[in-house]
Amino acid sequence: MVQRVRTAVFPVAGLGTRFLPATKAMPKEMLTVVDKPVIQYAVDEAREAGIEHFVFVTGRNKGVIEDHFDRQFELEATLEARGKTEALEQLRRDLPKAGQSSFTRQQEPLGLGHAVWCARDIVGREPFALLLPDMIFKSSPGVLKQMMDAYEETGGNIIAVEECAPEDVSSYGVVARGEGPDSGFAITGMVEKPKPEDAPSNLIISGRYILQPEIFSLLGEQTVGTGGEIQITDAMHYLMDRQPFIGVKYDGQVFDCGSKIGFLTANVAFALDRPDIADAFLSELKTLTGDTPISIED
Repeated sequence: MVQRVRTAVFPVAGLGTRFLPATKAMPKEMLTVVDKPVIQYAVDEAREAGIEHFVFVTGRNKGVIEDHFDRQFELEATLEARGKTEALEQLRRDLPKAGQSSFTRQQEPLGLGHAVWCARDIVGREPFALLLPDMIFKSSPGVLKQMMDAYEETGGNIIAVEECAPEDVSSYGVVARGEGPDSGFAITGMVEKPKPEDAPSNLIISGRYILQPEIFSLLGEQTVGTGGEIQITDAMHYLMDRQPFIGVKYDGQVFDCGSKIGFLTANVAFALDRPDIADAFLSELKTLTGDTPISIED
């Protein structure tokens, strides 16, 4: 029987420079897609997959994230007094239970691998999920739940992947595909941001991982890699010599909310998926576009 995954790590220390000036005083993870912060989508996905402990690796000026995942008694009292029961219930549903959230600081911007390493003492000697909040998904079940299903069958390390245009692989971590179905195939290699002619496939890593705790010791010993940062892909590459890695080509649509186009597209896609506002929003879009046909792309 494989060891259960109870903990998820969320790296939220980035500066969000691509969204300045909006992110000068507000963390990029608190920018909203429709009416919910980006970070909340990742937490909801983790909760659906059975995660019980949510670990946020933060940086300076990120205190509002901690406040978001805490109770606001004055707001709750006001909503209750005004009979806003639906909004009050939504706030309470979004909150992790007492003791389920932990926060630790990444004091230097040394990359994703370093951010994960900063969570080592909280995670301990257990497998854990890693979710990059910039990437939000429209999928049912959620992407992490799809990965959990594969993990229960195979154990090891699980990576969510998707296809991209071959000429775009130099922007991503890329895996080499071995035997197995889309729902769980062997990963035989991986490389960070290869040239198109050197890429082992067009399957790119999509910001969702299940990792074994041995990754921490590798990250602690690792020197800087691509971009002058400690890369999680490099540590996973070394761990592949000791443990299996499984790829899951997930069923769903991803939106990269770390880019302006991805963020705006996510707002349109999720708004059109909301029964309470979809018709009115689509009408406004048609007015703006002069009835030009609208397509939603990731």
